[in-house]
Amino acid sequence: MKRSKSIVSLVVGIFILGLLVAGCGGGAKPEAKPEAKPAVQWPTKPVQIVVPAGAGGDTDTNARIMGKYLEKELGKAVVIVNAGAASGTAGTKKVKDAPPDGYTVLFYHPGFPLHRIMGLTDFSYDDLAVANVALLDDTNVFAVSAESKFKTMKDVIDQSKANPKSVKFATEVGNFTHIHVLAVEEKSGIKLNVVDVGSAAAKTAALMGNQIDIIGTQYGLIKQYIDAGKFRVIGVLSDKRHPQMANVPTFKEQGIDVSFSKYFFFAFPKGTPKEIIEKFNAAVEKVSKNPDFKAEMDKFMITANYMPSDKAVEYLKKDEAVLKGLVEKAGFAGAAKKK
Repeated sequence: MKRSKSIVSLVVGIFILGLLVAGCGGGAKPEAKPEAKPAVQWPTKPVQIVVPAGAGGDTDTNARIMGKYLEKELGKAVVIVNAGAASGTAGTKKVKDAPPDGYTVLFYHPGFPLHRIMGLTDFSYDDLAVANVALLDDTNVFAVSAESKFKTMKDVIDQSKANPKSVKFATEVGNFTHIHVLAVEEKSGIKLNVVDVGSAAAKTAALMGNQIDIIGTQYGLIKQYIDAGKFRVIGVLSDKRHPQMANVPTFKEQGIDVSFSKYFFFAFPKGTPKEIIEKFNAAVEKVSKNPDFKAEMDKFMITANYMPSDKAVEYLKKDEAVLKGLVEKAGFAGAAKKK
């Protein structure tokens, strides 16, 4: 009897051991695959695009046209916020310090790196998440009143050499047109009376009111005044003449070796999720290919030129190095801060 019980116990033990071995051996269940990461739900509310410039200028105009088309792609309202105080630094700081949740975006131009180069801020592209370059403008011009005695840049140079600082040039200190006039001064050996007027709209108003002799601006912004015979352009800061203003000579043609291209880029606060930036970029790329959008930008002689994050960062860094070298070579580093 005892022997029978021992045999039964042995059989049960072997059976249990077999189950354990089967559970731990080759018959083990395959590891569960990790669950797919849920798609980012963005945007779920209006997206705020901060423009570090006043209303009515090229940056504001470009942002509003772009915003109109982005709304269709994103499916949410796009709100343009003008923050042009302190030469635009208030707007760039607003974005830098915003929560990295994808709802605050910067739309700006080369004035941004100039802020740091010229001592107005201590931050630049490194402190933001650059999304893309969206637009290019090769129509940076110097314009005068139609009644002005200045017909060419040579007239301006002759006057300035005979009477330094007698020619009033309107700009916004520390911004893109400021670097234009400083570069022209350095290359031509003259000194203009550089007046800090402010935004592009303010410069146009100053020239209309004969408070200034020359303004630096974008051709598309003043085309209506040129067509009406109120303004005259005396030079374009591009490498070659623009096809839509073929009668306007470049500065290089007039013996001043200076040229600039103005780009417009989008950037988020640092730390914004990559998925959000990718969704935003996909929307911008679609807009840049939209024929209706291109037609609207063409009225202002602006070219859609989409570059994704990696190419945009490379492009912007190269331009920043060029601007820094120009500032240092001309010896006006910190000029904006001193003014």
